[in-house]
Amino acid sequence: MVRRTTKALAALAASALLLSACGQPSEQEGVTGDGGGAGGPKDVTLRVAWWGGQPRHDYTLKVIEKYEELNPHVTIEPEYAAFDDYWKKLSPQAAANRLPDVFQMDISYISQYGSKGQLEDLTPYLNVQIKVDDIDENVLNSGKIGDSLYGITAGVNALGFHYDPALLKKAGIDSFPEQYDWDDYVEMAMKAKDAGLYFDTGMRAEIFFGYFLRQHGETLYNAEGNALGYEDDALFVEYFGRLAELVKAKAVPTPDMLAQVKGPEDDPVVKEQAVGIWQWSNQFVALQQIANRPLEIGRMMGPDMEKGLYLQPSMFWSISKNSKVKEEAAKFIDFLTNSIDAHKLILGERGVPISAAVKEGIKADLTPAQQQVFEYVAWAEKNSSPIDPPAPVGAAEVMAALKNYNEQLQFGQITAEEAAKRFREEASAVLGKNK
Repeated sequence: MVRRTTKALAALAASALLLSACGQPSEQEGVTGDGGGAGGPKDVTLRVAWWGGQPRHDYTLKVIEKYEELNPHVTIEPEYAAFDDYWKKLSPQAAANRLPDVFQMDISYISQYGSKGQLEDLTPYLNVQIKVDDIDENVLNSGKIGDSLYGITAGVNALGFHYDPALLKKAGIDSFPEQYDWDDYVEMAMKAKDAGLYFDTGMRAEIFFGYFLRQHGETLYNAEGNALGYEDDALFVEYFGRLAELVKAKAVPTPDMLAQVKGPEDDPVVKEQAVGIWQWSNQFVALQQIANRPLEIGRMMGPDMEKGLYLQPSMFWSISKNSKVKEEAAKFIDFLTNSIDAHKLILGERGVPISAAVKEGIKADLTPAQQQVFEYVAWAEKNSSPIDPPAPVGAAEVMAALKNYNEQLQFGQITAEEAAKRFREEASAVLGKNK
């Protein structure tokens, strides 16, 4: 979906009149003239694209309006869509060298777009157009591939268990433990089952298997991105075998039951059928709003929780290599990163802000639920390890295979050992193309 602001439409009309009058295109796409008078800044048009739901679209348009008010020479053309539609639209734009000037980039795709020379290296813009001196180095480097920085993190999240404390007590558990391991997790899940509840709604294979591997000092991909990072398939068998047993015991829902969940209102947690859900911290506020009752955030399980836990970029802001207005694009990313006024509109929806000054500056504007998220991420920042490098080219295919074999395993169509073998074969074939 594309929505143009009134200012953008006016600029387009003015450009059309100008072109019809002189018959010549402007020297530089995106630069339409001298909007500031002699010696003033030139009029600039930025295309800015993102994915998300309607609340994100609404507040981002307000952020854009605020930026245009502060920078009268800049007109921003917004382009936005739901996640799947976003990538369907971005791919042909990339092929035609017509990517937006500034656009959201996902950690699953940043290697793909960066390796094809479609993203600008942002290193030269740091502390010039984009202020980063109060940003944690590990967070800043999460958008780095090799020596090039291809994205500025829009916000950070941490994994946790978002649960209803009243349902936890109904399951016979007085409080969520601060320290526990995978065996304790299984024990809690079986207690919930005995109380007529699901403990959770499962763990997304592509996220939580990586957490489990990190606990064992392993990674899903190797450093070169051309093979799996772990060699012992017993880790796969242990992780996915345990989860399949919970499904078989009906302590968590089966995949076909979860497939019937058509929207957040149908979620078992919202309907008080499950104690909680494993997910990213930036999803907590929306869950509580829909559930409309007090929820809390529990920590991840051990052993070696600190090795497994990491701060995840919710997404990145990137600049296209083909942009003709890269410095102006970088200034807008700086606004998205460092403006307290902008973040009073965003309020952590894209993850906890990465600027220390912004986090402090919006603290008074946070709801109690948002405060919980900020506090949890602050704790996670001190009790976690650096994130793994961005997923390599072909990661989307590997993740599809992982989810497929996990589903087959939970339906009882395959053993954990056979799933581990087939997944390794399929993943190796995909990643081997990167050699």
